[in-house]
Amino acid sequence: MAAPSFSESLRARTWASHGDSEGAGFMRDLMTGEGTREDYVALAAQHYFVYDALEHDIDRVANDPIAREFLTDRLTRMPPLTADLEFLIGPDWRSQVRPLPATVRYTERIRELATGWPGGFVAHHYTRYLGDLSGGRAIHRRMRKLFGFDLDGVRFYVFDQIPDPAAFKAGYRERLDAAAWSEDERERVIDEVLSAYRFNIEVFEDLQAAKTPAAV
Repeated sequence: MAAPSFSESLRARTWASHGDSEGAGFMRDLMTGEGTREDYVALAAQHYFVYDALEHDIDRVANDPIAREFLTDRLTRMPPLTADLEFLIGPDWRSQVRPLPATVRYTERIRELATGWPGGFVAHHYTRYLGDLSGGRAIHRRMRKLFGFDLDGVRFYVFDQIPDPAAFKAGYRERLDAAAWSEDERERVIDEVLSAYRFNIEVFEDLQAAKTPAAV
């Protein structure tokens, strides 16, 4: 039997953390209808800070011969996300959103990697964007049903430049397999993907805590 490819090993070794992230209490409530429109808006606001970190300084990563293979404007989320926030909150939305403590830690890590370790940046790029192309479609459908959105409010989840997400994800995994990383570097990348899932869970925990009234 052939040894698993790097992308197969990456997926297998991070699958439990992926499931923990999807099953976090905040997201579970939102997807089952126990969450509110305000909860969804709060999530979108935290996404703004995360994707600003991923996309604002992306030129720094583009100089790396391996990392640049994963970068494409077809994945860019900031324009649809800012359009969503203007629709959800209003034209002054920038003055009304603040990063939660977990989001601050998360974005600081992404920016650190963008300037110091391209392989680690790819780990976060993989975790976010392939997740958006997978579970994001389910979130898109569910939020439309729960809150009556048409396109405005859920543009973030629409990748209109990627008509075949499955084919795109397959190509992304092929690039992971072709990346000229040593075995030690691949282990580091897997560890950073696990860290990315932990950051996501911590953001969900902060979102949950923010909507829970403090005990008297």
